Amino acid sequence: MERLHARYPFLDASRAAVEAAGIDLASLVAEGGPAVERGHERVQRALLDGTTDPEEPRIWSTRAELLSYPIARVLVSLLDVPGATEKYAAAEAATARERFVEDFEADLELKSAEGGRLTLDRLLADFELAGGVEPVGDGRFELDVTAYLGLTAELDDHRWHLARRPLSEGTVPIDRPELYTLLREAVGRRVREGLPLSVPEAIEAPLSAELASIRRSIADLDPPTDFEVVSPELFPPCMRSLLSRARSEEGLRGLPDHSRFSLVSFLLASGLDADGVIDLCDVPEASTEAIRTQIERLADEDGPVAAPPSCAVMDEYGDCVDKDGTCESIRHPLSYYETKLRQTPDDRITDWRRGGSEAS
Repeated sequence: MERLHARYPFLDASRAAVEAAGIDLASLVAEGGPAVERGHERVQRALLDGTTDPEEPRIWSTRAELLSYPIARVLVSLLDVPGATEKYAAAEAATARERFVEDFEADLELKSAEGGRLTLDRLLADFELAGGVEPVGDGRFELDVTAYLGLTAELDDHRWHLARRPLSEGTVPIDRPELYTLLREAVGRRVREGLPLSVPEAIEAPLSAELASIRRSIADLDPPTDFEVVSPELFPPCMRSLLSRARSEEGLRGLPDHSRFSLVSFLLASGLDADGVIDLCDVPEASTEAIRTQIERLADEDGPVAAPPSCAVMDEYGDCVDKDGTCESIRHPLSYYETKLRQTPDDRITDWRRGGSEAS
């Protein structure tokens, strides 16, 4: 088992290293120890903080770090929590991106070789992209259009739409940071493969304490959605900021896709209907149909079906701003709102829908 395998456990070589070691997973979890501890931390960090990097100051051995990956996949499979698989995979991918960017940039700067460093060529080969990515100089690449379409399939930002890209002889031009983002998507897709796993009782039973611990820690990730009032002045700072931007010249449609989704889904969850979202955000008449279409995709007669992102995801988006003391104790914007409503006397809460409060 090598350091490279531990840093990038999703690589084919890493999986082969685990197989070659002849590790029996049932025996491993029954024994407990560092690999199980790190697997528990890996999942908890992924779901709460959007990363799988270990918390300092603990330093894990190469063996524990590598073997924690299959254990983490088992734990995620056993959680049976909506969205857990996707959040876990996204966190693994985000962590991998930070690591391989560090490795690739060191390679570009011709720093001395370091054990465990990944090269761009090796990662491309691992995802069978070596023949589809051609460097053209000055930090730019040409990517095979079929690979491009596959890697961008889950990226909502309009800048990834093929119609916005020049297409020449079956290739799409991208720059280095864009290539890194697409490789992150490839990692996330590979991590999700096969999840959730079918886990035998012999492996599930010894992990009951770890599962209970994770379920307790992520209880706040199942946010409240039953609100009786819509009081914008009590929204979390992130949503007040997005609302202010939506009501400005930037407009709701001018927000990045992820920011618009975050705000609209939050407003729906807070108790507004489509007309309320449009009115609160001061959406111009020319844009109302487009916004209404998005709202229809997010809600049904029973209320929101797409929860707004957690605080960790908002932070990753760059939309977590002006954090206050309440932000330090919660992990979801809706939990912030619930806390503020609970802490504020009833006679100081005004429902915007009754026309008594102007949005902040």
